[in-house]
Amino acid sequence: MVSTASTVTNSAKLSSGPSRVARLFERWGVLVAFVLLFAASTALQGGEFASIENFRNMLNQNASIGILAVGMTLVIISGGIDLSVGSMLVLAAAFGLTLTNELIAREWSEGTAVGVGIAASVISGVLAGSINGVLIVFGRLAPFIATLGGLVAFRSVALAMADAGEIRSASSSVFAVLGRGGFPFFGFVNSAGNPITITYATVLFLAIAILAQWFLSRSRYGRQLVAVGANEVAARYAGVSVASVRLRTYLIMGAMAGIAGLLQSSRMNSVSTSQLGLGIELDAIAAVVIGGTSLRGGFGRVWGTVVGVLILGMIANMITISGISPYWSGAVKGAVIVLAVLVQRSRS
Repeated sequence: MVSTASTVTNSAKLSSGPSRVARLFERWGVLVAFVLLFAASTALQGGEFASIENFRNMLNQNASIGILAVGMTLVIISGGIDLSVGSMLVLAAAFGLTLTNELIAREWSEGTAVGVGIAASVISGVLAGSINGVLIVFGRLAPFIATLGGLVAFRSVALAMADAGEIRSASSSVFAVLGRGGFPFFGFVNSAGNPITITYATVLFLAIAILAQWFLSRSRYGRQLVAVGANEVAARYAGVSVASVRLRTYLIMGAMAGIAGLLQSSRMNSVSTSQLGLGIELDAIAAVVIGGTSLRGGFGRVWGTVVGVLILGMIANMITISGISPYWSGAVKGAVIVLAVLVQRSRS
């Protein structure tokens, strides 16, 4: 009798051990991966990789992807997906820059024209997101199908606006400042002795991420979003308006695409309708999955997505430093997505 009791006790200890480890890995696994990659990158590149200037460059280069990934986190938590974010991005950027150029041609002040163009970019992104949301919520289309249609249609509209060419900004200075300007970073200087600046794009990315994490964990909308993604039927019985939650989520995703398009176009002071945002949805989804958000919905965290964006940036950096062809980057990102999903399945 005693041996049986001790066997049960030992079995309980053994069963509780892996679950505790699994919980720790689920919560902090993305940070462990970040630390390991950081150590590997520092070993390959030396102290230059760990410099403030390099992190500033990494954040600036991936700010647009990060903003998209924040919106994608909310979409995936709700149990959906959005394959059209790259096409929404280029459509919003093309519409905003076209309107800016038209207003400048009509002799509006440059600042006013750029301000109207900024608003137009964000609003056009919201409208594109609302089309996805309406098709999914009221048209009852699967998110994959609805956003796959948007992937084709939105870029097609952008291509038609410029005859598949490039739209160059007529703004001589104001528009480009959005993507290239920034704030001095506490008196730090780079290797050339020039002040290190934190770009507006980076500040906006971090501000959006902090705000989204607060809404996800503290607001009523965040709790309803998780409930809808975890169990739509139970959420509906609990009085949650599933249609409203999902529609708002795709509207937010559209706004994020509009902001990201604005930042990318201002950084280059132009919009290439055939190349801007091409394949960026893969980067956004990869960052979300790496950050620990479940593709089944019902679980996720924005801070994990931010770390996932940094991990993708480090992977791209390591590929470049190692002399590997950049054409392999897509294969690496695809492998990372599959690996992250396999890890999620083993945890469940």
